[in-house]
Amino acid sequence: MVVALVAIVFALRRTVLKPEPLEVRAIAAARGQVEESVTNSRAGTIKAERRAQISPEVGGRAVDIPHREGERVAKGDVLLRLDPNVLEGRVTLSRRELQAAAAQRDQACTNAERSRRELARLSRLAKEGIISTDVLDQAQTAVETTKSACQAAQAGVAQAQASIDLQGRQLGLTVIRAPFSGIIADLSIEVGEYTTPSPPGMPIPPVIDLIDPESVYVSAPMDEVDSARIQPGQPVRISVDSYPGRTFPGTVRRIAPYVLDREEQNRTVEIEAGFDGLPAGMRLLPGTSADVEVILETRENVLRVPTPALLEGNRVLIVENGVLVEKKLTIGLKNWDWTEVRAGLAPGDQVVTSLDRPEVKAGAEVRIGQVASP
Repeated sequence: MVVALVAIVFALRRTVLKPEPLEVRAIAAARGQVEESVTNSRAGTIKAERRAQISPEVGGRAVDIPHREGERVAKGDVLLRLDPNVLEGRVTLSRRELQAAAAQRDQACTNAERSRRELARLSRLAKEGIISTDVLDQAQTAVETTKSACQAAQAGVAQAQASIDLQGRQLGLTVIRAPFSGIIADLSIEVGEYTTPSPPGMPIPPVIDLIDPESVYVSAPMDEVDSARIQPGQPVRISVDSYPGRTFPGTVRRIAPYVLDREEQNRTVEIEAGFDGLPAGMRLLPGTSADVEVILETRENVLRVPTPALLEGNRVLIVENGVLVEKKLTIGLKNWDWTEVRAGLAPGDQVVTSLDRPEVKAGAEVRIGQVASP
């Protein structure tokens, strides 16, 4: 009777009381692309390669501001005009000084020519013995004196002309033009307000901030341990917080020649990544946070499994005849998504990806509830 009872219990456990197999998710090991990449250790920042923070080089009162914040301007467009009256008056004064200098030059050079002719006349008289040598010496001295006076007057004319040129250049500084095409990001002056140039050693905030939104790039800090593997020209994938779920191709343009050593953070090296082209109508604002994934190496048509399916020690669980079996893998390239399998699996092996329950372990009976596409 005891043997019969044990047999009945055993039969019930194998049939009616048998626990339901665990339902797991799995993916078939298959061939595909695997990349090795590194990402920034902290959030990167979108910056504009062409950004000008402009201040006038001369002081003055603003009389015209043709464009406002947010407006797009072309290269050479007027951004700000200062009151030119004082400088125009100085230009007029310099022109009058030039006229006076020219008159003095004419007079001095005329005297020099007269002294030269007088010397020639006295030289002939001296040969005939009509005048003394002393009179001839005085005439020669007069020639040298008037010649120097003529040269000084000519220099005075050149100085007056240079003064006009200088005043004209300063007058030109009252008009500020866009050095490149872009958008006015900030404007801190209004018509009627007075502005002065920054004195040496005392910077003054700029009055106009001009940005070219088409020249954006990403500056991102990378961990120092990856600095030797990152090289200019390597491809990158850029993700921007303002466009979730999308990535944009780019290229490493520059690597900083030094490592930042700050107490409040890990040591990092800054890299600059440029976009390989943005979709039409897309706008990336400077200052937006972004992430950069530098692609170090790519291998095509290799056996791969999802990286989240790996257990500690490069192990995976596969489904064989409804039972979980543990496999030890030899891996190659690896990233957040995929891991290259060099040995330990065959194409088509069902690798378990739902590892969030403690009962999912080797020896457990399972059934595959969802098969993901490789």
